[in-house]
Amino acid sequence: MEKKHNLGKDILLGAGLVAVAAAAAGTYFLYGSKNAPKNRKMVKAWSLKAKGEVLEKLEKLKEVNEEVYHNIVDQVSAKYETLKNIDKKDVMAFADELKKHWKGIEKEVKASLKKKK
Repeated sequence: MEKKHNLGKDILLGAGLVAVAAAAAGTYFLYGSKNAPKNRKMVKAWSLKAKGEVLEKLEKLKEVNEEVYHNIVDQVSAKYETLKNIDKKDVMAFADELKKHWKGIEKEVKASLKKKK
């Protein structure tokens, strides 16, 4: 018996996984990493806004992988590096920190995928 391919269901599942990745990115940075308490203390208003922008961009995607995630972090970080009242070193540290969390985010996405199947 041939299995029918349901494109709508696949798109919905993909969109759900991207949303999970976006939420996982934020949660992992503030609560899941070994540096979470330090991360919560050093979060500044601009970094919350930047993180929100990263999450918004992730939510618009149908599929997320490490390269896409890193590119989005780079795009958003580049915007904040140009602002006069924000230290470029802080922006670079922010971007590096978000990029380090990809493995944790990936694990959460995979776990979510298993639950949905």
